[in-house]
Order: sequence, then structure tokens, then C-alpha cells
Amino acid sequence: MSNTNVQIFDTTLRDGEQVPGCKLNTEQKLIIAEQLDLLGVDIIEAGFPVSSPGDFKSVEAISKIVKHATVCGLTRSVENDIKVAAEALKYAKTPRIHTGIGTSDSHIKFKFNSNRDAILERAFKAVSYAKSFVEDVEFYAEDAGRTDNDYLARVCETAIEAGATVLNIPDTTGYCLPHEYGAKIKYLKENVKGIEKAILSCHCHNDLGLATANSIEGVINGARQIECTINGIGERAGNTALEEVVMILKQHPYLNLDTHIKTEMLYGISQLVSDSMGIYTQPNKAIVGANAFAHSSGIHQDGVIKNRETYEIIDPKDVGVTESAIVLTARSGRAALAYRAKNIGYGLTKLQLDEIYLNFLDFADKKKEVNDDDIHKIIESSRLYKEIVSA
Repeated sequence: MSNTNVQIFDTTLRDGEQVPGCKLNTEQKLIIAEQLDLLGVDIIEAGFPVSSPGDFKSVEAISKIVKHATVCGLTRSVENDIKVAAEALKYAKTPRIHTGIGTSDSHIKFKFNSNRDAILERAFKAVSYAKSFVEDVEFYAEDAGRTDNDYLARVCETAIEAGATVLNIPDTTGYCLPHEYGAKIKYLKENVKGIEKAILSCHCHNDLGLATANSIEGVINGARQIECTINGIGERAGNTALEEVVMILKQHPYLNLDTHIKTEMLYGISQLVSDSMGIYTQPNKAIVGANAFAHSSGIHQDGVIKNRETYEIIDPKDVGVTESAIVLTARSGRAALAYRAKNIGYGLTKLQLDEIYLNFLDFADKKKEVNDDDIHKIIESSRLYKEIVSA
């Protein structure tokens, strides 16, 4: 793999599906998996096979249809989990087993009632057993964000010794600050024996709204895989949003990091996931929200009409959006009204625009948003209507 390429590990169908009330059936998962494969993600985490017969069936079915991406199944550090995952992945062209265990003192003491040495032993056994089924084994150190770096490095060395090809460093609770998470990745890159044999992976949660920032800091400091979901969906406050990290890397070429993602598909697959799961995407969501390329302030509208780049750092077409939206409200200026009027067939002179604009403001004060039909009504009710249409 190129040292500048960041692999995109999509876990929409596993971690993303853990949102309460958003369970997908196998048919829906297959449609999304096919689109993820076309999108260009490197790895699709298809599910947690041992968790239910339905999840096993979905992982198996996805394994059969995915043509390009690696198909991954999640497990705990339990032999039966790993065996079941291997069975579900048997049809995959490129299978990966994702196994691991909690490594923070909190998890070791309260979740496992165990100790650090015993956790190292379980990690080694889990990776070794997974390696007996597939070549590509990813190890996750759950709650790595709250695991002290020295012990985390020991865990990583143990996983590499057992045959792990990818080391997942999750900020499971979304607690890390970006500089802290970046420093953790840097520490592992510089202090883990045999680190050149494995890829470091960022898996960040959004409890404090820092998932995207943490993932970017991770790859800046040496990680070469980001684990993410479409629209940032996931348990609690969600996961790193795929569309955000991909476009950050694309819009900041000086980072010298890139992905294989076909970005013009982002808006479409965002809509597909939202509709399939019944999850409303907030209008101000970065990249794919309804307002991401919408302008209602008169100053902004005037700037965008003159030159899109005055207020847009991304060309909407790059993410699959047809064009920027000039939304007419009481805050809109003459330039926006003239632009929208021209789009529906009215070429207004400056004097005509001045008079129509006064009528527009009266109308806009009574309505949140003025649409094309409203513009027709405003112009038709003007004393200048005949003059305008005869021009």
C-alpha cells in the first residue's frame, strides 16, 4: 500500500447499525454493501456474525456479492466467535476477521474482572486463532483512548507477534482531544516493536463531537486506515463520518494523503443510508446535509452568485449535489432575487428589480422561504408585470 493512501474501513453495516430502531434486513444490507463497493471503500465491516442468525446470513450474503472491497466480520476474543465469523466469510474474495478485547484499566477491572497479563494472553490467543482461518486479521484494543500508552504498546506488540495485520486504536468513548489521540498514534508508531508489519487504524466515536478531528490527527501522525460510517451514524453520538474525513483529505492536498473514494457518489449513498435506516440527517450536516450548499444570507448569496468559491470550499458536484441552492428569505438581497427570477424566465432591469424587491420583502416577512411559485405571484401582482413579460 502507498504510504500516502489512507484506507477507508466502512462500518455502517456493523457499528452504524447499532443505532436503536435502525435494524436493516439482509436485502437492505446487500443494496448498501453493493453501493459501498462501488463507492471505493477498501474494507466493508459487514456485521458481527455470532450475534444472531440474521447477522450471520447478512455477512455471508455480502461476502458473495462484494467484488472489490475486503469483507470483514467482527468478533470478541472468543474462539466460537472467531470460528463463526470465518464460516460467514468463507465466500469472500478477500476476508478479514476483526477480533480484540478491552485494554483500559476500567475495562480490565470492571468488564473482565481480570489483569493486564491475562488480557495480553487472551489477545495473543484470539489473533493466533483468527490467523488459522484468514491471512488478514485486525486486532482492536477497545477503549485504547483511555489506555496508557506504555501498556497499549505492549498489547500491540503482542497482537503483531500473533500475526495481526491491522491494529485498531479505538477512542471508544469519544473522550480524547485531537492532540492527545494524534500523540497516541505517534507514540505507537515510534515505540511498538514490529510496527512496520501492521497498519494502524483510527476508530473514533463522536461523544464530544471530535471523531472527525481525532481521525484526521491520527492519519497525520501515521495511521493509514480510518474506520467510519456514512453520515457518521452509530451508537450514542455516532462514529467518524466517512464523507467528512474523505473530503478533508481531498480538500487539503498538502497533507499528501488520499483515498480511493469516488466522492461524486457521497450524496447519493448518504440518502440511501438515511432512507434505509429511517434516520433523519440534520440539515446542517457537513458535506451531505440539505443546507451544506444552501445560502440564504444576502451577503453570502451575492458572493456565491459572483463566484462560487467566495463562500464554498467544495464544488457541490464533487460530492454528487447538482448545484448550490440560493434560498430566498427575508434576509436575501436583490442579487439573489434577480438570480432566482432569471432562472424561471424573468430578466429584470435594475428599476424593475427595485420595485419587485419591495413586494418580495413584504411577502418574505410572512413566509419562511420564498419558492418559484411565490416569485411568479409576486411579479404577476406587480404593476410592472406587463412591462416585464413584454421585454
